[in-house]
Amino acid sequence: MSDGLTPTPPAKAVELYLNQREPEVSEKTYQNHQYRLKQFLAFCSDHEINDMNRLTGRNIHRFRVWASQDVEPVTLRGYLQTFRVFLEFCAAIDAVEPGMRESVQIPEVEPEDEARDEHLEASRAESILEYLEQFAYASREHVVTAILWHTGIRLGTLRSFDVGDFDRDAQCLDVRHRPETGTPLKNKKAAERSIAVGPHYCDVIKDYITHNREKVTDSHGRRPLITSSQGRLSEGSIRETIYRVTQPCEFGDCPHGKDPKTCKHRRHGQRAGCPSSRSPHAIRRGSITNHLRTGSPQEVVSDRANVSGDILDKHYDERTEREKMELRREFIDGL
Repeated sequence: MSDGLTPTPPAKAVELYLNQREPEVSEKTYQNHQYRLKQFLAFCSDHEINDMNRLTGRNIHRFRVWASQDVEPVTLRGYLQTFRVFLEFCAAIDAVEPGMRESVQIPEVEPEDEARDEHLEASRAESILEYLEQFAYASREHVVTAILWHTGIRLGTLRSFDVGDFDRDAQCLDVRHRPETGTPLKNKKAAERSIAVGPHYCDVIKDYITHNREKVTDSHGRRPLITSSQGRLSEGSIRETIYRVTQPCEFGDCPHGKDPKTCKHRRHGQRAGCPSSRSPHAIRRGSITNHLRTGSPQEVVSDRANVSGDILDKHYDERTEREKMELRREFIDGL
């Protein structure tokens, strides 16, 4: 250990790192770093590491083995990527030896493991929306599901909308980055755009605002589009809504042989465990794939969903190579 190091408890090093990162990254990225570094602090507690100065390459190897228990390779890679950046910061404040980050070995991950293949199929999405159209028209569940499916936006983008962001005459939703009042966007100002909404779903949104939206403001005095009686609906509540409406037994029989009256996955907070339920991100992936399958140009889908072409190809596009070929054939034949 170098004499030039400054004694620094792990918890203090993590605090200093997070304080520096908070204004630089999105809220979601900050939360991810916070969670991942909690794993490192738990490791330090288990192994009685009270000073970052004592960290060695062997400790780092032990942490890698410790962190790899019961997690997928892609999750472990996320832990270690954050940990490597954290160690670089620690070297800059003289808490660890310079170059310590090089001791962190990042695992290789196969592309098919990195890009999760879970998505909501178009046929299921349309069936869910047809049911909501008939039995829960212009409800909060109907509007949440319809907007996510037809636009392919992120959950945080949906939550950020105010009533004033819906323009019925122009038939669009305006996406705005408002970090100072609690609704930052993942890609910040670069994510700002207007998203076209079809006439039918404009009517659905208008009827929801008129008849079913809770007439509340949030803690910043804004009028959220998607509300509960407490104000702007939380991300957790939006996820819970999607997990529920994508369970087949919400509208019919259970395909897994369970009794919906006793199945634990019908309980609040347990619905994500249902094999057939889908997350908001799975709706985003299914929506993007459906737009591509039905012939929307990749550039249009990329702009609408605010995702780069490379990331779209790697993480969102579920089309087979034959499907892509047939769309190219249709385009070329039409020239």
